[in-house]
Amino acid sequence: MKVSQDNIFTMVIDIQENLFPFIEDHDLLKKNCNKLLKGLKLLKSPFLVCEQYSKGLGKTLPSLLDLISPTKIYEKNSFSACDNSMIMDKITSLHKPMAVLIGTEAHVCVLQTCLDLIKNNIQPILVVDCIASRYKYEKEIAIQRMLQNGVILTTCESLLFELCASSEHQNFKEILQLIK
Repeated sequence: MKVSQDNIFTMVIDIQENLFPFIEDHDLLKKNCNKLLKGLKLLKSPFLVCEQYSKGLGKTLPSLLDLISPTKIYEKNSFSACDNSMIMDKITSLHKPMAVLIGTEAHVCVLQTCLDLIKNNIQPILVVDCIASRYKYEKEIAIQRMLQNGVILTTCESLLFELCASSEHQNFKEILQLIK
């Protein structure tokens, strides 16, 4: 199944200040998320930002929010973003069949959101170099489970080029500069 610019929205899940320093390879995660969000903004993807219990885990990293603002931030206490009625109302209102997901922790909130998106007939597109957990093995097992359940796996670079589809795309040169 090919991913196109017209049929996606992007979910940024729980990339929060107080949790972030404990995430494995967090500097690389931030670099990849920055690159992807810049590209998806150029390609006009709608964004949905979720925060898990921000009182304890802090706010979404400001450097990420700056890339996609103004964007509404949805507070949640459930691990799956889909268990929040305001988030599901927003997802439904977008009328997009595919969700690009990035965030933390891969084995908790990202996993449960992907499984619930599938249950709600929305195809999750998991950007594996833009998700993480505190421990590498947690991310690896979560990816296997998501793959077994029908989640489409991709990488930041692969997704951005797939969305451009051609070097003649109006944003191709800008996307190419992000990738370099």
